[in-house]
Amino acid sequence: MRRPVLAANWKMNLGRPEGALEFVRGIRYALNAIDAVDRVVSPPFTALAAVAEVLAATSIAVGAQNMHFEEQGAHTGEVSAGMLAGLCQFVILGHSERRAAGGALETDAAINRKVRAALAKDLTPIVCVGENLAQMEAGETHAWVSRQVASAFEGLSPDQVARCVIAYEPIWAIGTGKAATPTDANRVIALSIRTAIADRFDEDVAQAVRVQYGGSVTVDNIAEFMAMPEIDGALVGGASLKPDYVDLVRRAAEAAGKR
Repeated sequence: MRRPVLAANWKMNLGRPEGALEFVRGIRYALNAIDAVDRVVSPPFTALAAVAEVLAATSIAVGAQNMHFEEQGAHTGEVSAGMLAGLCQFVILGHSERRAAGGALETDAAINRKVRAALAKDLTPIVCVGENLAQMEAGETHAWVSRQVASAFEGLSPDQVARCVIAYEPIWAIGTGKAATPTDANRVIALSIRTAIADRFDEDVAQAVRVQYGGSVTVDNIAEFMAMPEIDGALVGGASLKPDYVDLVRRAAEAAGKR
């Protein structure tokens, strides 16, 4: 059985340490009590150290929202895996909001290098993949998502791939209030993500990798997604900033336990 992982992506919110600490202190005890799933909180870099210190005595993990693939050098404004090691356990890579900004640091090849660099420092990558509205409407979801998965894990060993988490985030559903149906998300994960991994590695690896769903996840719809056999949690954006986020995680854990 794959252990579900619920990851809160705060994006560019709660960046001042005092605001982040107030929020995380308000949820940490209740969130820590939900031990049926892995829980990850991903604040902005400016609050990362402060949040990590507060959560150090809990079973809640901390994640970063991005990193560079180089260890050091003339990369103004960037953060390396080595800088994150010890501060967090997870790192989000290839989020669609960053891919959309473009540039050499968000290409498929760059994401592959980031995955390698993260694993080398014992960070667990949360690798984001997903199609936009035009691709979905043109019937290109499978080809697009499969290619993103294959590229992200190119050249890695089966053991390295099994250590990663994948977040399937249909771009057209992020922050729009629209969500893929649980059945549709489950089908894409099974046919486009796990099949791509099985084709390049083997079926055991494909079944070992945890795959989250992300895209307008709320406290009201999380149980439907978690009831699907291929969905192993969620990458939660805006809903992770609301007071009822603990309820969302609790409902996810309860639904996963019924599968």
